[in-house]
Amino acid sequence: MKVKEAPVAGLRAAANAVSKAGRLPLRAMFANDERSLNGNYVLYLLFEAEDGGFSLLTSRIDAKLPLEFPSLTNLLPAAAWYEREIHDLFGLKPTGHPDLRPLVLHEPWPADCFPLRKDFTTVPEVSGAVSGKQPVAVHGEGVFEVPVGPIHAGIIEPGHFRFSQAGENVIRLDPTLFYTHRGIEKSLEGLPVERAIYRIERTCGVCSVSHALSFAQAAEAIAGTEVPLRAQYMRVLLAELERLYNHIGDVGNICAGVGFAVGASQAARQKETLMRFNEEMTGNRFLRGMIVPGGVTTDIGGELIRHASSLINALLPDFKELVEILESNAGFIDRCRQTGVLPRQVAADLAVVGPAARASGLDADFRRDHPYAVYDRLEFKVPVRRHGDVEDRLWLRVSEVRESCELVRQALAFLASQKGECRTELAFPAAGGSSFGWSESARGANIHWLMLDANRRIYRYAIRSASYPNWPAVALAAPGNIIPDFPLINKSFELCYACLDR
Repeated sequence: MKVKEAPVAGLRAAANAVSKAGRLPLRAMFANDERSLNGNYVLYLLFEAEDGGFSLLTSRIDAKLPLEFPSLTNLLPAAAWYEREIHDLFGLKPTGHPDLRPLVLHEPWPADCFPLRKDFTTVPEVSGAVSGKQPVAVHGEGVFEVPVGPIHAGIIEPGHFRFSQAGENVIRLDPTLFYTHRGIEKSLEGLPVERAIYRIERTCGVCSVSHALSFAQAAEAIAGTEVPLRAQYMRVLLAELERLYNHIGDVGNICAGVGFAVGASQAARQKETLMRFNEEMTGNRFLRGMIVPGGVTTDIGGELIRHASSLINALLPDFKELVEILESNAGFIDRCRQTGVLPRQVAADLAVVGPAARASGLDADFRRDHPYAVYDRLEFKVPVRRHGDVEDRLWLRVSEVRESCELVRQALAFLASQKGECRTELAFPAAGGSSFGWSESARGANIHWLMLDANRRIYRYAIRSASYPNWPAVALAAPGNIIPDFPLINKSFELCYACLDR
């Protein structure tokens, strides 16, 4: 990884140079309170690099000087949310930001109280004063607003969506999220690495493997630990099983978004079969408790390998029948086609990840582009489509289900034929250190950053979930559609609220 430091006054020029004028995506941006180490706050910006790796740009903000830095949003639109969050949680002001309304902190939160500073200890009493987290109003003749949420029908996480409409068409969507922020990053400070995994794999209810894997790889990189080969194949098996139940469930959710009960029920049945196998193999339907720094906690034996092989052999024709049902329903396809279009350039500007990016024509997948575990030893294709609508996001997942089944088969073949250790101990350097870890979840790349102090405890932990760069894209895919299509559009992105509320 290439590392470059820029003075805060030259941050815009440096970011423009590292990103090649925005051509190389900004994958993560976060801050750190390092006043006790060097008297500074530090900004970290992670970019893709031309050589297939990453570039890390850092910039120090002297704590004795005004706590500001030049906003990058008009250069790199993907920076908009990162900068707002940094302002909320650290009090570092991105000067020139076009929309510095609070993002994470809601109305009652007191001013000048920043949760990710090291001297923040307890939650203060809320004042009840309005802080300015207000939706943007659209004015004009015939324009009206429709507020939806944050309380929704059924058991669903909270999110407020304010639609501005002219006639039936949505002309703007302003989402307000982060209602149930859990402070996971803050709660990890001071913990030893081995105690962190329980919280980290619960960042998201359905991407436990991906988050745990990202954390484990960051810890292993600091320790310089090579994970046993068998454990790496086990990690691929777990990750692809997680992708399978998510993708099949998402296909069903898209069906539910238009009231197509047959498709939704068939997908739910197939997902349930996978979830029951997950529990049989690991003791947990969401595959928790398996991945730890250094490897995996439990090996898989011959009987389970045979069961898993039979499961995949039965799943493929069953899933094919479901796909045929979807393809033959003209009404369903009509609702999906040209609905919720995310243009390629918009997806690129926002550095969108996962199926949403690939459905809009961006050929990017961390399993191939930044290989981890043993993905560079396995054969698989990365499907890409080009229209960026609900239909393409649907068919892209269908293609990825087939690829994941093949990856599971390859992992099982190795596990059936080879023996070996599943875990090794980590030995962290006395001086601590920092590193990134990442993995491609069903929703896209999850990126984690771990920094250890001199006592080998967590000094700072940052999580950039796959849903984080994709939520702003939902707001841009909604205009031009009607409100009844929004549940369908939203389900086609299938983003997670909890991953934001980390």
